[in-house]
Amino acid sequence: MLKTGILLTNTGTPDAPTPRAVRRYLREFLSDPHVVQLPRAIWLPILYGLVLPFRSHRSAKLYQKIWTIEGSPMRVMMEKITAQLKEKWGGEMEIALGMNYGSPSIQQALDYLRGKQVNNLIVLPLFPQYSTTTTASSFDRVHTILSSWPTLPASHFVLDYADHPSYIQALANSIQERWKKAGPSPHLLISFHGIPERLVRAGDPYRDQCEKTAALLAQALRLPTGKWTLCFQSQFGYDKWLQPSLHSLLTELPQRGIKQVDVICPGFAVDCLETLEEIAIRGQETFLHAGGKLLRYLPALNASEQHIEMLVKIINRAILQKV
Repeated sequence: MLKTGILLTNTGTPDAPTPRAVRRYLREFLSDPHVVQLPRAIWLPILYGLVLPFRSHRSAKLYQKIWTIEGSPMRVMMEKITAQLKEKWGGEMEIALGMNYGSPSIQQALDYLRGKQVNNLIVLPLFPQYSTTTTASSFDRVHTILSSWPTLPASHFVLDYADHPSYIQALANSIQERWKKAGPSPHLLISFHGIPERLVRAGDPYRDQCEKTAALLAQALRLPTGKWTLCFQSQFGYDKWLQPSLHSLLTELPQRGIKQVDVICPGFAVDCLETLEEIAIRGQETFLHAGGKLLRYLPALNASEQHIEMLVKIINRAILQKV
C-alpha cells in the first residue's frame, strides 16, 4: 500500500539576524556549486577571505530590518503553509518542510518522512520557475539523501509551475484584491530574482519561464503593453545578469514621468529578504531619490488561502501523474 509524503523545499534563511548565524547560512549557501558556478579553487579563497568576513555583518543588518517576533519571515510563512496543507489532508498524507540551506534541512525533512514509512514521495520546490540555481539544488540534495535509503520510494519531482493556471490566477487575484482597496498604480513592475546570462545560454529555462509567467499575469490582469515591465533583481558579482535591472528601472521611470509604481515578485512563493528589504525598503528609497512619489510592494502569496488551494491542485496533479 502506498503512503504518500510531500516534501516542500525553498532556499532557506539564517536562524537569527546575527553576523554569526548569517555567516553560517551564507557559507552553506555560497558554497553550493549550483549558486556560484566557479572553480572551487578560485571561489573558495574568495568566499572565506573576502565575502564571508564582510558580507555576514552587512547582511545581518539587513535581516534585522525584517525580522519578526516569530522569527524569519520566510521560515514562518513556510511553516504556516506546511501546517495548513497538513490540515487540508487531515493525516491522509505526510507533509514535511526542508530548506536547501539552513534549517529545517532537506535531510531533516526526509528523515521525518522515512520515519513515517513514506514509500511514495512528491517533491515540490516552491520555485515556480525552474533554474539550475534553485530547483536543481533541491533535487540534488534529495537524490543524494535517497541514495542512502535501503529501499527507494517511488518519487515524483515537480519541476516548475510557471504557467499553471491556478498559479497565474492566484497571483492575479492577489493583485486585484490590493487594487480594489487602493487602486492600481500607473505601472506594474513584475520582478524576478536574476541569474547570470551565461546560465541561460547554457540551457537554463529560467528566463523563458519568467517571461511566460509575466505575460500570462499581465493578460489575466488585462494590462496593455506599456503598463507593465518584466525585470530582474538581486544581482551580485561580476557576471552579466539578466536584464532589464529592477534597480535601473527604479531610477529611470521617474524621469519618464512615471511617479508611482507597484512591484510584484511572482518568483518568490513567500516574502523574504529579497522582497521585504530589497524591494519594499531599499527599492522604495531608490525610487523616491530618483524623483518618484510612491512605490508599493505587493506581497507574495505567502500562507494565503488562495496559495494553499493552488498548492493542493499542483500536488494533486503530481499524484495523478504517478498513478
